[in-house]
Amino acid sequence: MTNYIQEIEKLKKEKNAIILAHYYQIPEIQDIADYVGDSLGLAQAAAETKADLIVFAGVHFMAETAKILNPNKKVLLPDLEAGCSLAASCPPEDFSKFRAKYPDHIVLSYINCTAGIKELSDVIVTSGNAVQIVESFPKEQKIIFAPDKNLGGYINQITGRNMLLWDGTCEVHDQLTTEALILLKKSNPDAEVVAHPECDGPILALADMIGSTSAMLKYTQKSTSKKFIVASETGILHQMKLNSPEKEFLVVPKDETCSCNDCPYMKLNTMEKLYLAMKNEVPRIELSDEVIERAKRPIIKMLDISKQLNLI
Repeated sequence: MTNYIQEIEKLKKEKNAIILAHYYQIPEIQDIADYVGDSLGLAQAAAETKADLIVFAGVHFMAETAKILNPNKKVLLPDLEAGCSLAASCPPEDFSKFRAKYPDHIVLSYINCTAGIKELSDVIVTSGNAVQIVESFPKEQKIIFAPDKNLGGYINQITGRNMLLWDGTCEVHDQLTTEALILLKKSNPDAEVVAHPECDGPILALADMIGSTSAMLKYTQKSTSKKFIVASETGILHQMKLNSPEKEFLVVPKDETCSCNDCPYMKLNTMEKLYLAMKNEVPRIELSDEVIERAKRPIIKMLDISKQLNLI
């Protein structure tokens, strides 16, 4: 039986490889990764890495972002079928027609989108920097926000803006119901509720804290509360428990029959697939030079604005 941990560590050294993993990956992958983070942190790590081989334990758009920032490096995704319901909800051809109707608007796109949408964007944002980046523009600036209407609606509420929203959602966050959350709150009245802004408005209205995955993680570390209800994907609980082993974490279930809220795409990556990808250096993310050039500009703009605002 293959010792995946041992073999993966060996391949990392042999190939000068780095493993970047999202918080929603299975615990074993998070534990062996060189960097675990949310979209903003992963984009920054991809931009700064000196590794020759980037292995992205996440979903397709994340690996695309790493390739855009490192066009001359090999970028691997353990399972090419690891897509994203939110990214899929915004086809570039449809969005291009939508954008053409509003020539006086700039486009701010959530990083959870395809390279094709990034090409059509002026600035990319993440859930960790979206509010601040939106507020860096004058109030009179007209903005289209894509693809997540829940995150866009939350930003409109916080900033008082009236951004035009593309009608897309993340199925993992959008499927959470107020009924399930209220039941958890009733049976755990001493728990604080932390929620990701990809959740629907009624869920966010019940939250004590709303923030990106990394912001939720930091909040649960610093809070004096001993119990938390988490409205997000199950994978984040691994890091929360590692950082605060004395605290209790309950994830809002997607329905009455399940105590989990897993992203089926994130969970396609396994230790075996990670090992085989590193060993054989496939599947690779391939993008044309033209796509990379156009898609890179709004990502670099995001990183530049984030640095100016001291967000990274």
